[in-house]
Amino acid sequence: MKTLYLVRHAKSCWKNELPDFERPIKKRGINDSTLVSNHLKKKFTGVDKIVCSAANRTKLTADIFIKNLSLTHVNIEYLKALYDFTGESLQHVIESIDDSANSVMIFGHNYALTNFVNNFGDIFIENVPTSGFVKINFEINSWKDLRAGKTDKIVFPKHLK
Repeated sequence: MKTLYLVRHAKSCWKNELPDFERPIKKRGINDSTLVSNHLKKKFTGVDKIVCSAANRTKLTADIFIKNLSLTHVNIEYLKALYDFTGESLQHVIESIDDSANSVMIFGHNYALTNFVNNFGDIFIENVPTSGFVKINFEINSWKDLRAGKTDKIVFPKHLK
């Protein structure tokens, strides 16, 4: 069995006219990511690998989750390919993960994440919001065999406020 933990980056800041790739997260994003990650740590068992978009806002979001879930020992890979808004690159990245990793946390963007969870999970989600978390389990032995799985957990900031 393989498990994906998918996290959409936190609410980003539009100040300072930075290029999209370099935008940081705003205070609300920090608060929402902290809220969701602290909620998850109660029953979180860890991951084998972390893959994160190379965009600044996803890196900053990942830092919050990694700290709060005590994942500082886990290898993290930053990929420009995850700066993806359709989901096509996201799927290719997942299918290329080494099979020694059974549980993987991915930090990415919308609409890629919403498209992915609706194509590969079994619960329709209209929109994965910023700082949103979705866990999907797959009855596969290889990431290359990616097919529909079972949505096991959904945590959005609005569920915790």
